[in-house]
Amino acid sequence: MTTTTAADWQQWQTSWDRQQEWYMPDREERFRVMTDAVEAVAGRTPLVLDLACGTGSISDRLLRRLPGARTVCVDIDPALLTIARGHFAGDERVAFAEADLTAPDWTERLPLASYDAVVTATALHWLDTEPLRRLYGTLAGLLREGGVFLNADHMYDASAPRITAALSALLTERQERQRREGALDWADWWSRVADDPVLAGPAARRFALLGDPREPRPVGAKPDRPTATRWHLDTLLEQGFTEARQVWCSASDALVAALR
Repeated sequence: MTTTTAADWQQWQTSWDRQQEWYMPDREERFRVMTDAVEAVAGRTPLVLDLACGTGSISDRLLRRLPGARTVCVDIDPALLTIARGHFAGDERVAFAEADLTAPDWTERLPLASYDAVVTATALHWLDTEPLRRLYGTLAGLLREGGVFLNADHMYDASAPRITAALSALLTERQERQRREGALDWADWWSRVADDPVLAGPAARRFALLGDPREPRPVGAKPDRPTATRWHLDTLLEQGFTEARQVWCSASDALVAALR
């Protein structure tokens, strides 16, 4: 029988972070700004919903910075949730729920009905326009009055295309160099997960549910997914938030905050 230790779970957490940083070298900065916003609006002991939590990267940083906080981590991915549960094993500040955010009853799987903050990063870009619009309305209903929603994701500003292109070219050059030096990309990381005796079962369930990340994406019609920061801000206001603004951005990503 294989026993996975706390150090092993930390190693998986770290390897996920490094793989994500290969795509987003400023990832820690967006987490810092996100945690600043949670503290500024919800205080030092907030109840936080970590939406599409993955391995729990946001909760990990939030709880280190705000040890009096509590988080509920929700995701649909059984492999990433397995890593998150292992990483936070024994931490009573963290609860988990497995749910599909596009299902109409997904909130019924949550252990609590109201939150001071909802946070998410690099996840909601998988949703098409109408499911994401509906989700924003649902989140407005989950937040207490005065609560804050924070979404860091792929959002683009088309106002300065040459600047964006130059920064994107620099990132591509850096990524190619790091790959030559051994950096893992998305497919490589999932190959390691599938080969691990403890995670192989959850990985197989993940592949059956969401597709195999090691395989090329099928060519077909372009998904109807919003990419403009302005769309997110306008939609949040339409769906019941009282204020919405961008609080951080890079060449290709942005962090938006919305107040209930």
